[in-house]
Amino acid sequence: MKQPPIRQPLIVGLGRSGAGLHLRALRTALDRSPDAWRGPVVAVDPRPGERAPVPDGVTVTPSLEEARALLPPGRAVVHVCTPPAARLAVLTELCEAGYRDLIVEKPLVAGAGELAAVAELRARHGLRLAVVAHWPASALAGRLRELIAPDGSTDPGGSTDPARPGGLGRLLRVDVTQHKPRFTRSLRTDDGHPTAFDVELPHSLGLVLSLAGPAETTRARLTDLRIGEAVRPGLGSALLELRHANGVRSRLFSDLTAPVRERRALFAFERGTAVAHFAPSDADDHVQLVVDGEREVFRDDALTAFLRRAYARFADVPAEDPSWAEDFALHADVVRLLDEAKRLCAETVPGARREEAPRVAAP
Repeated sequence: MKQPPIRQPLIVGLGRSGAGLHLRALRTALDRSPDAWRGPVVAVDPRPGERAPVPDGVTVTPSLEEARALLPPGRAVVHVCTPPAARLAVLTELCEAGYRDLIVEKPLVAGAGELAAVAELRARHGLRLAVVAHWPASALAGRLRELIAPDGSTDPGGSTDPARPGGLGRLLRVDVTQHKPRFTRSLRTDDGHPTAFDVELPHSLGLVLSLAGPAETTRARLTDLRIGEAVRPGLGSALLELRHANGVRSRLFSDLTAPVRERRALFAFERGTAVAHFAPSDADDHVQLVVDGEREVFRDDALTAFLRRAYARFADVPAEDPSWAEDFALHADVVRLLDEAKRLCAETVPGARREEAPRVAAP
């Protein structure tokens, strides 16, 4: 049987995600598996080097038309690393150019109004679309799944061993903290992330939906970023509270004015707790899991693992396989819930749920 060709990356957008995260993860994947993909990497960026240095060994073109001449759709896996506010236009252009295999940065789009258009593109063009979701795909998330009984109930055998599925009892609550100082990027007017809901929460929202199941919003709050006289509406902090269909409650909080980075998820069960510490940045790929006081540290390069699996799926899993639709539905839910949270914050009487963050003094 004829083997599918080894795919070649096309990165659209050489900013922080494209140049800093995707390219590095691609190179790490190639170091670990020489057949993961074929080079060289082609990139599209009309202003290369403006947001991040152009990496060595990347062929940069100013337009998709020129990139297509170098890397036709049949060989390419496209990494869409543009800001979410411009996502629909980029996806439309890629579809018109014939590209069908796409890895899209989170969130899929900036709002529910664009979601229907992307769903129509996906159906009309038979897209195989993978949204970057390395938290749900991480080894740490896998360990958390092992702690949760498949139906969310206690272990049928009555075990109280925390290491066994259901040994901690039924999952009751998830509390996620995602803090990082993000002043410089937030103060840019062209950053492309409209609110704090669009920056960090897509990671944790995808995680809790994949672990605790479908949910509905019960509360949302948004604060502004204020430094001296500078104000960036909605880019201070974001709070999202959910009620899952199985009764689990989730609380996701992200503060982009925090003095330190933290990515922590606490899972409260009937008979104990598990605390997952995700890597706070790309500077170190070690994570930590604390189950009832017992701490374990291990390496978990989640983005590299996610990209390796994505490329393997593009090689082996046809577009009509239901797993593509299931993945899309999960990330559509992420967009829907974030959009609903933003709408709640906009519609609420000022001061009730849209609050002012503490003012940070300008230097």
